[in-house]
Amino acid sequence: MKRFCCMILPMQPLYDLLHDYLFLIPLVVMILGEIVKMLVENVRSGKWHLALFRPGGFPSSHSAFVTSLLIIVWYKLGLQSVEFAMSFVFAGIVWYDAMSVRRAVGEQAKALNQLQNIRHYAERLGHSFLEVLGGIVFGSIVTAVGIAVSKL
Repeated sequence: MKRFCCMILPMQPLYDLLHDYLFLIPLVVMILGEIVKMLVENVRSGKWHLALFRPGGFPSSHSAFVTSLLIIVWYKLGLQSVEFAMSFVFAGIVWYDAMSVRRAVGEQAKALNQLQNIRHYAERLGHSFLEVLGGIVFGSIVTAVGIAVSKL
């Protein structure tokens, strides 16, 4: 089966890399998340370049990354492992930070920008619930595909 798949798609080095180093999948998820965010911003505003590796936007690439990491740890070490528990706590902190802390900082920056004209602070720092949820779903799907590819 492996030879047949590789004859159709000549990507043997990618298969070998993902098979041996599953922890590269979260990095791929983060990069693909940023590309999707750029495309979504292009559809919304026509300014795709404003979304690349910037905070905020749909989907949350940080949420996608930690979700992917969580799934990989679950896949490799199981739900009962200490590493999975640590990954889950880490993911929860990132999700909370994206929706609450960074979003609140962005709202405060907006108020500061209205009150003063000395310096302009970035207002788009956090994510809405839907942007974080989109990152979680995106990260889950891309990770599942990555794991499936690593099994070929």
